[in-house]
Amino acid sequence: MAKPKKFKDVPFAYHTELELEIATLTNLGSGLGRVALPGETAAQWVVMVPFALPGERVRVRVFRNHKNFSEADLVAVLTPSPSRVPATCPLFGRCGGCQYQHLAYADQLAWKQRQVSELLQHLAGVSFPVAPVIASPRALGYRSKITPHFNPPREGLPMPIGFLRQGTRFDLLDVPHCPIATPAINTRLTAVRADVLARRADYTRGATLLLREAGGEVTTGYDTVITEVVGGLRLRFLARDFFQNNPFILPAFTDYVRAQAAASGARFLVDAYCGSGLFALTAAPAFTQVAGIELSASSVAFARENAAANGCANATFQAGDAAAIFQGLTFPPADTAVVIDPPRKGCDGVFLAQLFAFGPRAVVYVSCDPATQMRDLKEFLAAGYTLTAVQPFDLFPQTRHLECVLTLVRGPQPAAGLPNELVLLPPRG
Repeated sequence: MAKPKKFKDVPFAYHTELELEIATLTNLGSGLGRVALPGETAAQWVVMVPFALPGERVRVRVFRNHKNFSEADLVAVLTPSPSRVPATCPLFGRCGGCQYQHLAYADQLAWKQRQVSELLQHLAGVSFPVAPVIASPRALGYRSKITPHFNPPREGLPMPIGFLRQGTRFDLLDVPHCPIATPAINTRLTAVRADVLARRADYTRGATLLLREAGGEVTTGYDTVITEVVGGLRLRFLARDFFQNNPFILPAFTDYVRAQAAASGARFLVDAYCGSGLFALTAAPAFTQVAGIELSASSVAFARENAAANGCANATFQAGDAAAIFQGLTFPPADTAVVIDPPRKGCDGVFLAQLFAFGPRAVVYVSCDPATQMRDLKEFLAAGYTLTAVQPFDLFPQTRHLECVLTLVRGPQPAAGLPNELVLLPPRG
């Protein structure tokens, strides 16, 4: 394979092979080891190796050098970890969707707990006990939505329909079956793929497909109305709208958020990124009044419909302006808890300023990206909130991703503790 034009050959030439011990996992799910640089004796240079596990001795091949570390592909596992297991998917290691199929599920949970603890220390400066990760009832066959892609067909060439190949930004890998998707989705995927391939001559551009299951039925229409059952609630929303994609863990997940918000003693609840009403409506029985706020008017319409259909008379919803999200809210801040579940990028400064100006008694912060969550935590601590609970949930088994719930109450900041090791890196590509 030719050396990439922009490859930097310091400290290692392209495709240099090394042997090293893997010491830990990064927040991106790669193994981390250290080697001595040429002419040195101390093993201090960091090498990142996808699909290598802590405790393993491995042979690797360098494909990229950065200022402070190198990235390398796994060539061979010389001494395997006791936690290494056979991957379920034959595409594991080539498909970019999963990082942990080779790691026993109990160990996946333990490493995710450790990584949340390390993120707390290194990004927020807080040493705090992280609760054991709540496991998904299904470690496989749990994902209720997938979005395979395909590029414009090229005459005489195969037409892959699937997901990005590991370590690339544009190269698609053909994925006829996805073990983390539900069985119903995989059954429908076979038919959808066959239809696309049969009509490949009709496509002049690429596209993203959508398959979403609810109640055993799989839809492929972006504007189809989905009905998801969570506990005793029936929630309707558009297939293209955001909704958690692991329905099997949702009852435990939403019960925990409700319990944490109610434990503050607040009588009023605000769901500040309410979407179609998931947290607001599952929490409504524990509060006198609940208000959901959402920038999307269409999501607010579904939330109102869901409140009426489920008999939640104490829940109201409004479309909030980004510049005045709490405008018109009449709840007394000292008797109000707020649930926030922002996008992966976390909360922006404008939102946090408004939240702190409102000054609720407690905040339950739900996030799919603990790194941005811990960044925001520093702002909460500076604004006078105390961290009282950290609970991760494994909504995404076999991957490096997780959901984390922080509970914050107004009061003095906790004392900082001892540091832990964590390496944060940009995605490969």
